[in-house]
Amino acid sequence: MAEDEGYADPNAGGVAVDEPVLLADVKLFGKWSYDDVEVPDISLEDYISVKPSSRAKYAVFVPHTAGRYQKKRFRKAQCPIVERLTTSLMMHGRNNGKKLLAVRIVKHAFDLIHLLSDQNPIQVLVNAVINAGPREDATRIGSAGVVRRQAVDISPLRRVNQAIYLLTTGAREASFRNIKTIAECLADELINASKGSSNSYAIKKKDEIERVAKANR
Repeated sequence: MAEDEGYADPNAGGVAVDEPVLLADVKLFGKWSYDDVEVPDISLEDYISVKPSSRAKYAVFVPHTAGRYQKKRFRKAQCPIVERLTTSLMMHGRNNGKKLLAVRIVKHAFDLIHLLSDQNPIQVLVNAVINAGPREDATRIGSAGVVRRQAVDISPLRRVNQAIYLLTTGAREASFRNIKTIAECLADELINASKGSSNSYAIKKKDEIERVAKANR
C-alpha cells in the first residue's frame, strides 16, 4: 500500500515525499532573510527573538503565530520580535483584534524601510529596539504619605517591552491627523530610532526617562 501511493517508510531508509522546510529558507513575508540579522547588545540577546535556535523557531513567514505567550512568566520573550511589534500596533479599544490589519501595516512599513535605507528591515527593527529601550528609570519609594523617587536599573525584558511600546506609540501619534499613513510613520520611526536620531519619538522619550532617573540617583 505504501509503495503504491509513493510514500516511503522512514524506517526503511527511503526519503520522505514531503521534505521539511529548512529554517535557513524561512523569510519574513517571503522577502526578508533572518540569516544575517545580528543582536549587537549581548544583554538583550535572549529577549529579542529573531534567530532560529534549537529550542524555538523564531524565524517565521508571517508575524502571526497564534502562540499562547501569556500562559507563563517570561514566555513572551520567546515571541518573534516582529510579532511583538505587530501586536503592539493593536492598542486602544478600536484597534483590538485587528491583527491582519497590523500585519499589513508592518509589511508595508518594512518595504518602505528597505527602499529608504537599503538595509534588511528586520535588522533595522532590532537596532531600533536596542536603541529605544531605556536603561534606567525612577520609581516611587515610601509610605505613609512620604514618597520619594529612586533611580533603578531596568531589566532586559522591560527594556524590550518599553522600546516596542514607545516605537509603536510614536508611529501612532505621528500618523494621527496627518496625510502620511501609519506604515510610513512606522518606517520613519524605526529608521530614526535605529540611527539613534532625536527625531524619533522613542529616542526622545528614552532620553527623558533616563534624565529623570539621573536626577533622582
